[in-house]
Amino acid sequence: MSQRVKAEGQPGTRRVEQARATRRRIIDQAASLFIEHGYAATTLTQIAKGAGVAVQTLYFHFGNKATVLKEVVDVLAVGDDKPVPLLDRTWAQRVRDEPDGRRALAIWVRNARAVFGRVAPIMKIVRDAVGADPEMAAQWQTNLGQRYLAQRTVVQQLAEKHALRPGLTVDRATDIVFCLVSIEVYQLFTIERGWTPAQWERWIKDTLTTAILP
Repeated sequence: MSQRVKAEGQPGTRRVEQARATRRRIIDQAASLFIEHGYAATTLTQIAKGAGVAVQTLYFHFGNKATVLKEVVDVLAVGDDKPVPLLDRTWAQRVRDEPDGRRALAIWVRNARAVFGRVAPIMKIVRDAVGADPEMAAQWQTNLGQRYLAQRTVVQQLAEKHALRPGLTVDRATDIVFCLVSIEVYQLFTIERGWTPAQWERWIKDTLTTAILP
C-alpha cells in the first residue's frame, strides 16, 4: 500500500476531509439562502440549520456572516472549494502557454463567461446591499480589486506575446478590459436584454479583439 493511500486512511486526514465537507455544506446552504432571501434577511442560524450544523460550528469555521459571503463568492468564482487560486487554474495556465494572442483571448473570455455565470446571482445580492451595508460595500470593492488584478495579469501576458495593438499600453488595455469584461455588463446583456451567455461571449471576444489586439 502506498504512503498516500495509508495517509488518506489516517484519523487526522479524515478529520480534515470532514471539516472541509462541513465548510462546503455551509457555503452551499448560505449561497442558496442569500440568493433566495437576500443578505440582510438571511441569518447565521438559518444557514446553520440548513447545513445541519450547530451555529457554534459556523462561527468556528467563518466567524461572521460577511466572511461566509466572501467564501461563497470565492467558491463560485473558481467553481469548487479547492485551495487553488483563480490564476493558478488549468485554464489560466492555458492562457499563459498559448502563443497566439487571439486564441489566448478566446480561452480567457470563455472562462470569464463561466465565472460570471456562476457568480452573477450572488453578486447581484452584494451589489443590492452596498448602499445600506458597509460590509457589503467593502466586499464589492474587494471583488473589483481582485477582478482588476486578474485582468491586468492576463493583459500583461498578452503584451508579453506581443499581442496588444501598437501604441496601446498595458494600463489602457486593462482599463478597457476592466470596464467591458465586468459582471455589470454581463448582467445588463444577459438579464436586462435577454442575451444568452454564448451571445455575450461572442460579442465580448469580437469587441476586445477590435479594441486591444493588433
